[in-house]
Amino acid sequence: MQQRQLGDLYQTSALTLGGGGIGQVWGTTTQDEAIATVHAAYDGGIRLFDLAPLYGRGEAESVMGLAYADGYPGDLKVTTKCLLGTVPESEVLDRLSTSIAKSCQRLKRDFIDLFILHGAVVPDGFNGGPRADLLPRIAVPLALFDAAVVPAMQALKEQGVIGAWGITAAGPYSVNRDVIDRAGSSSAVAPQVIQCITNPLDSPGGMALSDEVPQPRELIAAAERHSVGVMGIRAVAAGALTDALDRELDPASPEANDFVRAAPFRRLAQELGTSAAFLAHRYALTMKGVSTVVLGVKNREELEECLAAEAAGPLGTSVIDTIDALLSDAQSDEQ
Repeated sequence: MQQRQLGDLYQTSALTLGGGGIGQVWGTTTQDEAIATVHAAYDGGIRLFDLAPLYGRGEAESVMGLAYADGYPGDLKVTTKCLLGTVPESEVLDRLSTSIAKSCQRLKRDFIDLFILHGAVVPDGFNGGPRADLLPRIAVPLALFDAAVVPAMQALKEQGVIGAWGITAAGPYSVNRDVIDRAGSSSAVAPQVIQCITNPLDSPGGMALSDEVPQPRELIAAAERHSVGVMGIRAVAAGALTDALDRELDPASPEANDFVRAAPFRRLAQELGTSAAFLAHRYALTMKGVSTVVLGVKNREELEECLAAEAAGPLGTSVIDTIDALLSDAQSDEQ
């Protein structure tokens, strides 16, 4: 598998196994199949595993711990996360530390290679958008981020608990851009990695916190300029860029709307003789500035298709241009 540079940290595999699938966020599987999928991912060349307590209420982390109960390979790296939300400054370090301790217990590790702030960094006073009711639980105001989260992350690094830290950069985009741009300053402390939307629709789906037009490619470009690693997420747009949805969705949900928008993409995949998911993963892997693409697979069959997509290599410019034009036309028709 191709190795890529993750910001200024180290090289890692072009694909990352995400915890959403093995944690049963994206449909049901068994624990035995999830463990087998972890081993198959490593055997297939994947060296980064992206987990979080939220994925199946710790199930993804537990699966990883069971898969390597006798010890982890030396070249395997693990991320986990913490959904902090809006909390008092005085509680931030303790909450992050407690979350890491519980994650390490499930993972059967004493060190986290990369620790990600789950949720979102938002402007101070931000209280609107489609997920306004969830903001206290999932959103960190910028002032809190600066005053408490950044110092806490640095303290955890100095304590040797984590190797590096990052943020989920799925919007609001002006704040994400500001945080990323800090990496260009010699005096500022900034995340070393971002997790960013990486799909041809540029869609965060249900992750969107505001009604703004998504700008993930601008964030990826900014990250690349400042040597911030980019972990591409939502390559298949939460299922919208697959041949058929594998779960029931509210017809008014962002993912259902994305599935409709992606109809021309599915037709093109069929014409090319591939599945939509295969084509979507190749698209994400071809995007400039993306260090690694996080997979949401839940079993070995889905994993095998992703491994094949990586092995097939980058898409040609003509195919990329065709996809972009098709989806742009579809968006224009809707408006």
